[in-house]
Amino acid sequence: MNNRNYGIEGSPAPEWPDFRWIDANGKDIPPIHFKDYQGKFLVLFCFQSWCPGCHSSGFPSLQKMIDGLADNDDVKFLVVQTVFEGHDQNTFQKLKETQEQYGLKIPFGQDDGSTSNRNTSSIMSRYNNGGTPWFIFINNEGQVVFNDFHLNPEKAIEYLQSITNN
Repeated sequence: MNNRNYGIEGSPAPEWPDFRWIDANGKDIPPIHFKDYQGKFLVLFCFQSWCPGCHSSGFPSLQKMIDGLADNDDVKFLVVQTVFEGHDQNTFQKLKETQEQYGLKIPFGQDDGSTSNRNTSSIMSRYNNGGTPWFIFINNEGQVVFNDFHLNPEKAIEYLQSITNN
């Protein structure tokens, strides 16, 4: 999708550990893993509730993609608060408020990390992310095909429409 190679683009997607999730309606659900979406193209948006770029650029880009691919059952969207700083402000409650603020009817997860990685998001550690906002695309074969800050939502929609069945 681009000429740059960030994170682990081109590699098999690492599974992430269990962490808290809410469903499309803000209700607690069991942990989600990318393998739960086997055979689907997965778009994972990573944010922090206090991140200005997440609100000015990331969420609007995500919303454009969700709207542009609304009829495409082959693409699934997940949002994860990948906490690597500001643990007292990037909370599970803020995650719920953010889902409601944007009216996004997709699952949201809270990845606070663990003491083994200095309480830094496990997804950030495993996918070698550079911060937030961050987009990760995992194709239907479980390969990371995009892993970056910079996303052109219109080109992403074109790309996803061109490689999926819908």
